Amino acid sequence: MSSTIQIRVDDELKQKSDSLFKELGTDTTSAVRMFLTQAVATGGFPFEIRRVTPSPYLPLSEEDMMKKLERSRDYSKRGSVKSADDVISDMRSKYGL
Repeated sequence: MSSTIQIRVDDELKQKSDSLFKELGTDTTSAVRMFLTQAVATGGFPFEIRRVTPSPYLPLSEEDMMKKLERSRDYSKRGSVKSADDVISDMRSKYGL
C-alpha cells in the first residue's frame, strides 16, 4: 500500500527543482522519496539545518570597523570588560582546554 503526499511550492521553485533533478537523472517525486527515506534512516533531516550568520572572520569595511571600535569604547567606559586572564579562563572551561 502507498500513500499520496501533496505539497504546494512556488512555480519557479518547482521548475528549478524539476530541471535540477532531471539533470541528476531522476525526477522530483523520486527526490522527495529519497529525502523521506534518508530522514527516516538518519532519524532527522538528512542535512544540516542552521541559520545563516555572517562569518566573524570576513574582512570588515572601514565603516563597520569604526562602528565596532566605537561599541568597544562604549563597553569600556561602562566597565563592561573582562581581563585577558578571565577570558582565557572562560575559554578553557568552555572548550575543556
